[in-house]
Amino acid sequence: MFSYIWPIALLVLSNTVYQVCAKSVPKDMNPFASLVITYLVAAAVSAVLYFVLPSDGSLAKEYGKLNWAPLVLGIVIIGLEAGWIYAYKAGWQVSVGFIVQSAFLAMSLLLVGYFLYHESLTWNKLAGVAICLIGLFFINYK
Repeated sequence: MFSYIWPIALLVLSNTVYQVCAKSVPKDMNPFASLVITYLVAAAVSAVLYFVLPSDGSLAKEYGKLNWAPLVLGIVIIGLEAGWIYAYKAGWQVSVGFIVQSAFLAMSLLLVGYFLYHESLTWNKLAGVAICLIGLFFINYK
């Protein structure tokens, strides 16, 4: 059970701290200058964790398994990071911005799951989308 729960707990904790950090980037700082520092720290921590945690092989052997996904992920992560920094600079609230983004992301991933991975699209999931849309109305209603 722990192996099922701890990744979600890590995601929740990391996302919470992430949102605080993204909102705390100085408004007059170029987001991409901030991201250079962010990714230098991330690369250093990743290298340390690779060598500290148990692994099955050498780093060269791991890089031999490389496909397109980590390369595209690097580009996409920049979009995520810059998007959040710009959203907060534009005035989005932490509590609202994340919920709005998450609701649209959930709807998008339902379609991705259905078309790319042949996951089922059930009435329960469609009802969940409807509830998300209703929730967005109430969150953004003034």
